[in-house]
Amino acid sequence: MPQDGRARAGVTEPRASEVGTAGRDFSPPAMPEGTVCARTLTFAGAELAAVYVLDAGDEELRLAETAGCVTTSPHGVPERLSVTGGSPAAHALRAGRSVWLTPAILTTSSEGVPTPPRAEMSLGALPLASGGRRLGCLVVMGGSAEGFQAEQRRFLERYADAIGALLQARNGRPAPSAVLWPALRNLRAGSFVLVPDTGLIEADETLLELVGIAPDDFDGKADSLLAHTLPEDMHALMSVLEPASQAYRLRELEFRVRRPSGEMRWLSLSCRVVAGTGAGPERVLGVITATSVLSRSADDVSRIQWLTAVLDTAATVSDVGRVAVTALREPLGSDRVALAELQDGRLMVTVLDPPQPAAWPEIWGSEWRSEWPEVPVSALPTLQLALQDGRMDLWPAGSALESALVGVGRGGLAVLPLPARGGVAGVCLVGWDKPHEFVPEERTLLTATAALIGQALKRAHAHDAEQELATMLQRSLLPRRLPELPGCAAVARYLPARRGLRVGGDWYDVIALSEDRVALVIGDVQGHSAGAATIMGQMRTAVRAYAVEGHPPDVVVSHANRLLVGMETDLFATCCYVELDLEQGNTLFVRAGHLAPLVRHPDGGTEEVQVEGGLPLGVLEEAEFPMTAVTLTPGTVLALVTDGLVEASDLPLDEGMLRTRAALAGADPADPGRMADELLGDAGRREDDVALLLLRYDGMKVRPIRADWVVWRLPDAVMHARRFTARTLRRWKAEAVSDAVLLVVSELVTNALVHTQGPVRVDLTLRGDRVRVCVSDSSPRAPAKPVIVDWESTGGRGLLLVEAMSDSFGSTPVAGGKQVWSEITVPCHESAPAASGPPTELGALP
Repeated sequence: MPQDGRARAGVTEPRASEVGTAGRDFSPPAMPEGTVCARTLTFAGAELAAVYVLDAGDEELRLAETAGCVTTSPHGVPERLSVTGGSPAAHALRAGRSVWLTPAILTTSSEGVPTPPRAEMSLGALPLASGGRRLGCLVVMGGSAEGFQAEQRRFLERYADAIGALLQARNGRPAPSAVLWPALRNLRAGSFVLVPDTGLIEADETLLELVGIAPDDFDGKADSLLAHTLPEDMHALMSVLEPASQAYRLRELEFRVRRPSGEMRWLSLSCRVVAGTGAGPERVLGVITATSVLSRSADDVSRIQWLTAVLDTAATVSDVGRVAVTALREPLGSDRVALAELQDGRLMVTVLDPPQPAAWPEIWGSEWRSEWPEVPVSALPTLQLALQDGRMDLWPAGSALESALVGVGRGGLAVLPLPARGGVAGVCLVGWDKPHEFVPEERTLLTATAALIGQALKRAHAHDAEQELATMLQRSLLPRRLPELPGCAAVARYLPARRGLRVGGDWYDVIALSEDRVALVIGDVQGHSAGAATIMGQMRTAVRAYAVEGHPPDVVVSHANRLLVGMETDLFATCCYVELDLEQGNTLFVRAGHLAPLVRHPDGGTEEVQVEGGLPLGVLEEAEFPMTAVTLTPGTVLALVTDGLVEASDLPLDEGMLRTRAALAGADPADPGRMADELLGDAGRREDDVALLLLRYDGMKVRPIRADWVVWRLPDAVMHARRFTARTLRRWKAEAVSDAVLLVVSELVTNALVHTQGPVRVDLTLRGDRVRVCVSDSSPRAPAKPVIVDWESTGGRGLLLVEAMSDSFGSTPVAGGKQVWSEITVPCHESAPAASGPPTELGALP
């Protein structure tokens, strides 16, 4: 059975004298944590708070800490509670939800209940959990006979979440330390004691931080705090500094402060007067929080102030919709809220609350789109008339409406046109199921709310259009798909920045240079703008163009650098270019101011490739870009990243690279796509865009056999080329295609000798069942087939014959010229196995 007893030593028990005495010699000493905690909890309706944690066996709840008015009775707060017992804390822990007991119910339940400091007190038991793990329970007792109010419950639930997060973070310690005060600090709720007669105020560090005052700079005067208040809100705050006991005992209001950084912040104030022995009030006790912690005031002015501030931060149409639901659903007690944009004479519904189809008329799901309805305005006369007049229409219960609107508000329907910039941005529907009476104050509030939502909706629509355009621009500048490569698998990921315009300068590319060579490129143009994206697109195109021309990696990067310098832009770019021989695994790296590549070896070890670097592109026209050679073994994963993945304002570059290497080592290389997703992780609110390119090198399954011949410019050069080809085909046991291959060699070598200058070379490759003939020359011009060949023509038929004899035929630019190639299939019973013979044969004179 759980034992009752006084809380253990170490709990927070503030004395009454600590609640803020003040006099003429008032000074701002540091406030005890227990005092601050007790004051803040008082304004949340809790006069007693107790934290229970599960013991090692998860069989009992053990008292860890208390705060507030803890009774001195030996039967005050139970020391231990059984998890399987009938206490409110045990019920809350097992059910995973809060338990709220009014004084009437509390009198019938005494098991595991602290002894109330006085009669007519309510109790709340809130489970403490984090990450799906049960940790304990928070028990609070308040002095309201009606129980805890809705806004107090919400605050206490957030408080319990904060306590659970701290307990989870401190898991593994020998004994839990104090959590009530640290959790309250995490909620950023500050308290104060004001002496109106002297103008002196005792404020805790959280309150000073909310206003923007360093504790060492605070002189303890109320004027120092008021100096940060906006002039428009000064009158309301002065009423707190000069209270009249007959005017109020409890007051709540919202006001704005301007922090030293220029940021405007909304704060909520809740205060009450503690009467002195004289005629006037002696002290004002209060709590100040950010508006997102405690609920806003219910008066219309505060509601409009809150709505204005929140809509000012709503960036997207979805954000505006969520704010509209928050402003119109619970405060007005409505049952349905729908928000629709007006686009080209049609209503595009963007928000339905509640979102369940069953909560809306059947026609919304049968005749319109099931999730996001779209309908012409002419189909709804009520909405059409409201949009034309631009005036709010309020339909009480029993009004005759078209069938599409009857089910929205049987007890009352408010049709709110959303004015914006001389027009109408859309319409908002607010419906009630039970009969609802529209009072004049509510009409004024709805009109003001509609105007604010309309302006915000217009801005959000422009923002969404801008982001969509930026996304389309970014996607158009990046590869739509990566090529399928033999002997490897490549995947890429791009994530835009979540701040500002979602377009940046990161890019990647995978370029198939030939059947056995591939180039990987990743880069980053300085800045996050449409200009940076434009430069990025130009650089990607330039690098690809230089690469497919057959230039070596250092020349490709050098040409791209000269191009960027010649653009006369203020932006520069970093780049990492990799050329991989898929057959041998030989890799050439060139790095221009970019992050070093990462490799994951087959055994799971990772390292940064030590690539000699050069200057970023666009800095110096004569910059040099040295190459670094590395050999990859099958099973190696190569990772190219941009700085957005490994660096942030709170993440140093070295630590980010170590984290990425650890994620790379722990990922499964069997699925490169999932591997890339694990490397990205949960980036949260990214400050920069992110590009990631992964390539898993598996090696070629079929090793090709090669032979080459340098053609001398002699009268019988074609004959020697034919002899070399015939000899090679016999060695490869591919005589079945000798006639076709010899004809192709004769025509291509003849064209190269007749129409070009410089060296000519013949390359033969047997890969599986295909023979590839390549004739290289020094002319960059591709061979042109004749358009018309008549009986009197003396030439022009050679290329037509080559095309007719080949399974595939084409021309590829290479460094210093071009390569004309033809592929011919060898019958299966004639093809030689790839393992027979040496992989490469150098041509020699017969």
